[in-house]
Amino acid sequence: MRIAQVAPLWERVPPPAYGGIELVVGLLTDELVRRGHEVTLFASGGSISLAKLVSVHPRALRLDSSIKEYGIYEMLQLGSVYERADEFDLIHSHMGCASLPYAKLVTTPTVHTLHGIFTSDNKKMFQYAKTQPFVSISDAQREISLGLNYVETVYNGIDVNSYKFYPQADEPPYLAFLGRISPEKGTHLAIEIAKKSGWRLKMAGKVDIVDVEYFETEIKPLIDGKQIEYLGEANHTQKNALMGGAVATLFPITWREPFGLVMVESMASGTPVIAMKLGSTTEVIAHGKTGFLCSNVEECVSAIDKVAGLERFYCREYVQKRFSLQAMTDGYEKVYRQILQDKFAKNGHIRSAVGLTS
Repeated sequence: MRIAQVAPLWERVPPPAYGGIELVVGLLTDELVRRGHEVTLFASGGSISLAKLVSVHPRALRLDSSIKEYGIYEMLQLGSVYERADEFDLIHSHMGCASLPYAKLVTTPTVHTLHGIFTSDNKKMFQYAKTQPFVSISDAQREISLGLNYVETVYNGIDVNSYKFYPQADEPPYLAFLGRISPEKGTHLAIEIAKKSGWRLKMAGKVDIVDVEYFETEIKPLIDGKQIEYLGEANHTQKNALMGGAVATLFPITWREPFGLVMVESMASGTPVIAMKLGSTTEVIAHGKTGFLCSNVEECVSAIDKVAGLERFYCREYVQKRFSLQAMTDGYEKVYRQILQDKFAKNGHIRSAVGLTS
């Protein structure tokens, strides 16, 4: 099968540190190549892939301070993809609503994986193109009221073998927090949980420009380098060690997280996750087996004493069965076959949304 994978340009594929979408795209693309597909990856320059790489800029956009209009490069990329549409059996877009108007102009089908959330603005574009085929990364992500043509839910996957398993936590014990330092990721709640419980907290993650004020005013004053430590942005090996050595990883989100790779990465390392019961967390965590789902800070604090009773190896096995790279790729191959069968069976018309939403 000839497949075009289209990734955001903000970060390279795979990302050197933080970048969930780019990590997933990189893993999926390489596995599709290993399975014999002919794959072209449209991504930022500097990306590393087994597929043929096509770039409209030599580096990730976030690394180039000279760029003032990011949307221009996105349009250049999508123009490049769709002017070559006849070269592919299928186009797989990870660009959100940006690719929707382009996809309507060609006969080559595009499947859109939705990695983000719906807003009052982008809902207008999704409704405009609602009959195109969509993949959700969790059932919780779906907005049924939009009537989108959901073909399947395919959970994000990781290469479990690239994560070292930690059979026990380090000494002295600590809690871990990993992710963007931002209000929606609940960094402030992680600190509150640590302070109320008396546990040490080690945090790692990047601070985006939009979150600098939050970091400077709400987070930085609480970092004392003793009970509350901030380690900066971590690469893959550092993330693995940080989470693997922890008693538990905190995931106290304040928004409907569509998926949370941190949860999966932590469990693959052997470390249970204590999370707020929001968004996809109920689908990713097996409550009482690989972590705990909580409704508030007090419940998170109480859960810390319970994680010692969880089996760390079971956490890893659970990820291997449900959230592996192989399981994710199997899911997408099924989607690709379904879309192409529908196209040829119905003269190019992808199946309607009837019966496909849930």
